[in-house]
Amino acid sequence: MKLLKILLEQEKILVPRRIEDRAKNYQITINKEIQQYIKDGSKGDLDLSDTPITSLPDILKYVGGDLNLYQSEIKSLPNSLEVEEHLVLARTPIEYLPDNLKVKGSILLTHSAIKSLPDNFKVGRSLYLENTSIEELPYNLEVGEDFWIRNSPLADKYSDEKIENLANIKGIIVR
Repeated sequence: MKLLKILLEQEKILVPRRIEDRAKNYQITINKEIQQYIKDGSKGDLDLSDTPITSLPDILKYVGGDLNLYQSEIKSLPNSLEVEEHLVLARTPIEYLPDNLKVKGSILLTHSAIKSLPDNFKVGRSLYLENTSIEELPYNLEVGEDFWIRNSPLADKYSDEKIENLANIKGIIVR
């Protein structure tokens, strides 16, 4: 009888958590990780790839290394965000970037839902727009190195000469 009672109690211990609870707890863990990163002085890389995060807190103003949001659910970035190295937004649902975004490294928007870039947009290194649906170049675009537009409407719409007249590209244009 005691054995049966013990086995029945163990069944209660092994009851799985609900999936909703796991997702909620994972989101809380991610937010705590971001808060700790900010508290630690925003030094180094912040890797949030493959996470369900849809936005970053407005208090995140600086990332001291790479900001990796690859294949996350990110839909918006905070205003006045500055990224010291690379910003990876490939395979994300983000459609727009804030007007005052500063990235000293490269920006990877490959296979993202991005629809347009802000005017006066400056990228310190390369800008990757491969497999995006962007159709227009923003006013006063500056790219410090290479401009990747393979498999995008930009590659069909603009010649290299036209791009060079409309934007300041210091590297090559990759079609």
